[in-house]
Amino acid sequence: MRANKIFAFTCCLLIAGCAGSEKKEVAKAAAVMPPPQVTRAWLDEYEPRVREAVKGSDFEFERRENLLVVTAPVQKAFNPDRPHMLLPASLGPISRVAKLLEADEDVAVVVLGHADSSGDAARNRDLSQQRARAVTSIFRLSGLKQNRLQLMGLGSDMPRAANDSAAGRALNRRVEILLTSRDTMLGLIAKYSKPAGLAPNAGPKVAAADQGKLGKTE
Repeated sequence: MRANKIFAFTCCLLIAGCAGSEKKEVAKAAAVMPPPQVTRAWLDEYEPRVREAVKGSDFEFERRENLLVVTAPVQKAFNPDRPHMLLPASLGPISRVAKLLEADEDVAVVVLGHADSSGDAARNRDLSQQRARAVTSIFRLSGLKQNRLQLMGLGSDMPRAANDSAAGRALNRRVEILLTSRDTMLGLIAKYSKPAGLAPNAGPKVAAADQGKLGKTE
C-alpha cells in the first residue's frame, strides 16, 4: 500500500512538472509575439511612411499579414551587366526606408533575395543572396546592426509567378524587404528557412547582414 502511495505521489509530481513546463513554453511563445493591438498600431503607423518613401519609384509596396513588404524588381533595380549591383535609381527609395527605421530599435528588417528557375540552381541561390546583401548594405549604412537586420538567398524556391514566360521570370527575380517587429524576426527567419517544396540539401542561404563584402559574379 505504501509503495502504491509513493508511486501515485511520484506520478502527480511528474504530471505537475510537465504541466509547468508546458505553461512556461506557452508563456515564452506569448512573450515573443506582441499583442495584436500593438502589431496593428505599429503597422498603421509605418504603412503611410513607407509608402511615401518608395513613392514614384519602381518599387512595390504591400501590407502582408503582420508585415510591411517593399519589393525591388531586379529588372529595374539591378545593373544588367553586373547583376549583383544596385542601380543608382534604387538607392533613393532604399535609403529613405532605412532612414525611417534607424532610430527605432523595435523594428527589424529581413531581406529576401529571389531568382527565377532558369540556369544553374546553386548559382541562382548565390546570386539571390548577393542581391539581398547589396540591399542590406544600405541599411547597414543607416546603423542597423545584426540583431535587427538579416538576409536570405532563396534562389528560385519561392516564385510568385510561373517560370514558363519571360514576364513570369521577371516577376520572380526580385528582392523583398520585410519590415517586422524585432521580437518576431527570428520566427520570420525560421518560416522562410523551410519554404514549401524545398528539395533536400537545397536550403536557402542565410547570412548575417554584416558579413563580408560582395563576391564577384560572372
